[in-house]
Amino acid sequence: MTAPVDTKYNVGGLLLDRPFKVRRLGHFGFNVEDIEAHHRFYGDLLGFKASDVMFTPEGTKRGVFMRYGGDHHAFVLFKRPRPGEPGPGAGGPPEVTLNQITWQVGSLQEVGDAARWFTENDIKILRVGRDMPGSNWHAYLPDPDGHTNELYYGIEQVGWDGLSKPRSMYGRGFREAPPLPQINELQEVQDAIAEGIDVHSGYRQETEPPATFDVDGVMLARPFKITKIGPVSLFVDDLDAAERFYTERLGFVKTEETNWNGHRGVFLRTNTEHHSLALYPKALRSELGFSPHSTCMAFGVQFANYRQLKDAIAFLRENGVEVRTDVPNELTPGIDYVAYAFDPDGHAIQLYYYMEQVGWDGKPRPASARRQVLQGEWPDALEPMSDSYQGEVFLGPWG
Repeated sequence: MTAPVDTKYNVGGLLLDRPFKVRRLGHFGFNVEDIEAHHRFYGDLLGFKASDVMFTPEGTKRGVFMRYGGDHHAFVLFKRPRPGEPGPGAGGPPEVTLNQITWQVGSLQEVGDAARWFTENDIKILRVGRDMPGSNWHAYLPDPDGHTNELYYGIEQVGWDGLSKPRSMYGRGFREAPPLPQINELQEVQDAIAEGIDVHSGYRQETEPPATFDVDGVMLARPFKITKIGPVSLFVDDLDAAERFYTERLGFVKTEETNWNGHRGVFLRTNTEHHSLALYPKALRSELGFSPHSTCMAFGVQFANYRQLKDAIAFLRENGVEVRTDVPNELTPGIDYVAYAFDPDGHAIQLYYYMEQVGWDGKPRPASARRQVLQGEWPDALEPMSDSYQGEVFLGPWG
């Protein structure tokens, strides 16, 4: 990087080391072999709702955009291309089955400034513009292991009627850096109505398994509700290089390191949560018995509470899903009770209910003050921690 270390950038009136600030994990995706099987796993079993579906010319599913709340998508599935075929993941490292890791920044100005800053500092950019569906403005760049990271602003919101933006409004997509300022979303809708577009003609998921579970007062199709996504955990070739990329280029803050059986783990955050991203050496993958086909150690989903976590484990096992609770807790500081469910391709989904929050002084809780979890023992109820039910709050109804 060529920027002087003492250069400061005005980001919304605050002077920062980069012209942007990552706020949170926005969405994440996998490229998979059998998209129908994965749609059933992430939809029927985990509870993500489809907000848009993309099809091939032959009429088969090519991509599924899925949500758990108001964001148009928090999770994406794409059909993994065969060798020589175009599509997401084509030409990349075979082990990289992640479609993308997407981080939200605070404004469209930050997206544009970030793209210029990357270019000025000889940081590779894959593309800049605005994607449809989802309507988010973005800049894409790869990490040292070939994982695609996206910085974005302004993802489309799906409201009470469950309808996404209709394809007839996709004319506002961009494949290059857009000039600023851009018109606002209200103006886009007004312009579409003036053009005679039916703004209520978008995609809506029409089917859902029967709602037979009383989940803390709401009838749902499964005995839990996803209320947050992340962290993302990666196996990498060079831990130091990966750490430098995410801290020096994207501005993540290191919370702490661990060492388990001689394997170092690095935990990085973007906000008050203990970590948004965890990095582990690839040598740890086989020792844990995780699938060698992917560099994704795990993709996290958080449930509303501890009871729902326990119910989720039982529900998934009853539905034939492999769920492991034997992964050492030393590998997940900041999370107490955790389980791993495996999708049809063998990707690990990290199931948990609690994430330690880091306060104003930037220091994590000492290990001696954390909840002591005994492997294999799951009490009926727990004493609260000082930061239980803290952090990002889920907005909107559960169903």
